[in-house]
Amino acid sequence: MSVWATAFAAVVAFMGIGLVDPILPSIAQGLKATPSQVSLLFTSYFLVTAVAMLLTGWVSSRIGGKRTLLAGLTLVIVFAALSGTSTSVAELVGFRAGWGLGNALFVATALAVIVGAASGGGAAAIILYEAALGLGISAGPLAGALLGDWNWRAPFFGTATLMAIGFVLIATLLKTTPKPAVRTKLSAPIRALAHGGLSTTAFTALFYNFAFFTILAFTPFILHMTAYGIGAVFFGWGVCVALASVFAAPPLQRRIGSVNVLHLALGLLAVLQVGIAVSGHAGIIVCTILSGIPIGLNNTVFTESAMEVSDAPRPVASAGYNFVRWMGGALAPFIATKLGEELGAPVPYAVGALCCLVGMGILYARRHHLSALARVDGIAVQEAAAVG
Repeated sequence: MSVWATAFAAVVAFMGIGLVDPILPSIAQGLKATPSQVSLLFTSYFLVTAVAMLLTGWVSSRIGGKRTLLAGLTLVIVFAALSGTSTSVAELVGFRAGWGLGNALFVATALAVIVGAASGGGAAAIILYEAALGLGISAGPLAGALLGDWNWRAPFFGTATLMAIGFVLIATLLKTTPKPAVRTKLSAPIRALAHGGLSTTAFTALFYNFAFFTILAFTPFILHMTAYGIGAVFFGWGVCVALASVFAAPPLQRRIGSVNVLHLALGLLAVLQVGIAVSGHAGIIVCTILSGIPIGLNNTVFTESAMEVSDAPRPVASAGYNFVRWMGGALAPFIATKLGEELGAPVPYAVGALCCLVGMGILYARRHHLSALARVDGIAVQEAAAVG
């Protein structure tokens, strides 16, 4: 029950990522802002999330996992509610930054709690975590559309309410987690990135996340649809993310290996980015929805790789990896929308496709650092054969 309570709260936390997608045009209209100004909602959120990742291990090793989860949830509840009261873009951007701090404390700790408490091993727990991510990302745009059609402020209040439910569930169902025997140093996540495998995974994920959030942050402005239409498109996209994360990634890893799955997914995402850039309206919708497939594959494989590629403790490896990769989520929304405003709508997607190719280049050039993943894949294949 404690695992499911944490997973439910994780679903709501990830809803916050895509929640604003259907209402981005409405926010721009309601607050008289440009697309690039509104994109700062993502930038402030992920920039604070990235930096705060460096603090999560330090905090949780001193107050314990449960208290860290509850502290993160409290911040999300407060700042999500405050976001709904915003009277200017600057206020909303600032409140989203506070939301990002709470999200960092919760998300990084939730993964460690789920991995530690779930039966079935670390890989199964990571798949559960990624399923929560996929479900949250798919439900977020739908909730944003349904509530946003009434008023653009409503989705923020709705998220605060759902997070309050998550707070109650975790407070009552999750047993108090013991503090680690050794306290994590503030410098530990940065030091962990000195490992060649972890740094390779992290910086490849940075370029992947740039492409990922180009789609998430800029596409609502070129769809020229109502909140319901945008919500439906990104709901379909989120369903593809969830299905690929849970059902496609594990068998592909066993069959062709983690690194090859990353090459495949990054290549497919690059093709779909080009498809969005050169297509008409129907093509944009189809390519956007289908882009959820490589994104789901990447999310699962990148997360597992970051956990397994080095000998650093999982919370430390996760913090270092997430610090680097969320920088891509922070940079992409503003840069992509600015490029779209100044140079035309196809340009951000061309840059996104180029980022995918750069990520593939990093994987290939530094493949000798990823030998640990081949061993992990080999063990997974042996276990699957034994079960079969």
